[in-house]
Amino acid sequence: MDHETPSLEVPRQIMKVAFAQQCPLESDDITIKKSIGREDAKFLDPFILLDEFTVSSPAGFPDHPHKGFEAITYMLEGAFATQDFNGHKSILKAGDVQKRLEPRSMEVESRDVARVEKGDFNVAVIVGESHGVRSAVDTVTPIMFLDFTLKPGAQVRQGVPRSWNAFAYVLEGEGVFGHPGAPPATEFQAVLLGDGDGVEVWNHSSEKSLRFLLIGGLPVGEPVVHRGPFVMNTEAEVEEAIQDFRNNRNGFQRRS
Repeated sequence: MDHETPSLEVPRQIMKVAFAQQCPLESDDITIKKSIGREDAKFLDPFILLDEFTVSSPAGFPDHPHKGFEAITYMLEGAFATQDFNGHKSILKAGDVQKRLEPRSMEVESRDVARVEKGDFNVAVIVGESHGVRSAVDTVTPIMFLDFTLKPGAQVRQGVPRSWNAFAYVLEGEGVFGHPGAPPATEFQAVLLGDGDGVEVWNHSSEKSLRFLLIGGLPVGEPVVHRGPFVMNTEAEVEEAIQDFRNNRNGFQRRS
């Protein structure tokens, strides 16, 4: 291991594994697989949800508000056009990143995403830092959002601050997390990790690569009320935000 590879005193172990579940929708052209944010994996402070969505042209999402949270969109493949109430338009392509916190948004093209390239693994550093490489994307709450690809037989370590919560989401292949003898996690599984100063991951396959997201963040430690696109501390604040949206006020003036 080189000097940028962390040595872990207490590697995080698997606490729970949850399959992403497809949400029922009226449109056959949109699928959403929900992992963090479902009833049996509800809220992993500071994260409200993790959705993997697929949209077939010409379908799309209807106009909708955001209030009380920071949203990160990471395009895995294809392209997706977005527009907000302020008239900001963008087309996200494979590997692009969008950060949205009302009333502003920020895009980073795939070619500008920070990357770690090693012999047996690589990392797209969407937010945070990995192996001495830092993303240009900053968030209000400190987090990491890392896209790892491990070649067959590869192993990787990633430091995660002890005070943070963390989980992984497998995109391709099978990965072993925390201990080389642990059961492998497969595609569309979210791996909730316990306490420790980092995580160690193995790709035991001799043929297939492993691709997974590693996401962690500093807990906010506040009450959370989540209703649709509104995330506040109390029911009263959520209701107030809904009324603001309906009446085009307090940040929603431009939607009319």
